[in-house]
Amino acid sequence: MLKEEILSQLRTIAGDDNVLTSPEALICYSYDGTFHESLPEAVVSPANSAEVASILALCNNEGVPVITRGMASGLAAATVPVDGGLVLNMVRLNRILEIDRANMMVEVEAGVITSDLQATVEKLGLFYPPDPSSVRHSTIGGNIACNAGGPRCLKYGVTGDYVMALEVVLADGRILETGGKAIKNVTGYDLVSLFIGSEGTLGVITRAILKLIALPEAKRTGQAIFPRLEDASRAVNAILWGGIVPATLELMDETAINCVEDYMHLGLPRDAEAILIIETDGDNADAARDMDVIARICRDGGAIEMRIAQTAKESDDLWRARRSISGSLGRKRPNKLGEDISVPRSAIPDTIRGIKEISDKRKLPIVIFGHAGDGNLHPNILFDKRDPEEWARVQQAVADLFALSVSVGGTLSGEHGVGTLKKPFLESDVGPIAMDVMRSIRRALDPRGILNPGKILD
Repeated sequence: MLKEEILSQLRTIAGDDNVLTSPEALICYSYDGTFHESLPEAVVSPANSAEVASILALCNNEGVPVITRGMASGLAAATVPVDGGLVLNMVRLNRILEIDRANMMVEVEAGVITSDLQATVEKLGLFYPPDPSSVRHSTIGGNIACNAGGPRCLKYGVTGDYVMALEVVLADGRILETGGKAIKNVTGYDLVSLFIGSEGTLGVITRAILKLIALPEAKRTGQAIFPRLEDASRAVNAILWGGIVPATLELMDETAINCVEDYMHLGLPRDAEAILIIETDGDNADAARDMDVIARICRDGGAIEMRIAQTAKESDDLWRARRSISGSLGRKRPNKLGEDISVPRSAIPDTIRGIKEISDKRKLPIVIFGHAGDGNLHPNILFDKRDPEEWARVQQAVADLFALSVSVGGTLSGEHGVGTLKKPFLESDVGPIAMDVMRSIRRALDPRGILNPGKILD
């Protein structure tokens, strides 16, 4: 428990009701989207960046660890307070401050829910494309801190591609404003990019200016069914070589198909090794034409069936299978470890083959799905954590997956980040010199090491 003197100062800054220390409250802030958990010593919920600055100045002086948290939907244990300390709960900073239609930008506080932002700007004919699977409950600040992606990142890019400016509170309480609304800006170091993906280890993001684009007029959804997984993975490249960039291009393997069918009874073909779910958008003519071309490529590449939605309801029905994967896996095993590797598109067939070999070698079911169009695959290892021997094999399989990804020219993460789960493997990906540079940057911005200790780097 933090010293009463520190708690008293926190209450003065944020208000009595916004400082939590009860056992039941601490439990609520002890975990994220993984199965890791560790209790904080207290939780504070500031209302604005001035309060954040005062809190960080206090914690820096007292040497109190600070773990910044949005809605804790992360999948790398980046918001788990592994060393106790103070959870900085950012959800009260939840205002959309300005929608600048002339410049097609929006200014938001860090605690704004991503889907709320999207719904608001879409009423004005504008579009914020990043769509992580947690879109309905993750926050913009968390998305920026992890550089979140989503199915649409194939065509539209990841969160970082839309961040124009940031307000960041540094470890010592100073408030940094960097970036702006100018489209081109090469003045000095790119500090905006420095904080994107930093997982709360370099500063606390409190506000952002985000780029918007015009809302597409129409979209078409298709589902291609393949008897062979390798044919589906090759079709991904064939579609892109065909001059089409779909808005989304998602892959499900046979284990995912059967788990979803057991769970949802959608009429999915149990004998298929893979399904591709594809979406095109643009004006009506372009969306329809692109889907027709994709359907032809898939059929030529071995698809035995191509379903194309004709209505919004049919489109939702086709997407239900993909959206139901995570929920359905619990029927097969009580626990899952959702990994997130990113490989060159040309390496997708070899990577999928390698994942199947790891599954056989470690005697563990590994479900493969993800954003196949950009090479971001999500191998999910299914297991029972109550079995120590099985948990040991899971850890071996994780090491195998990361080694496989790096060996084909890929990386440890496409959108989940490093957190604590991937920290032991980071140097195998980036190398010792990059590790030294990252440590130097972290020491420069946080010399006392209070910001999210134990994450990304020791």
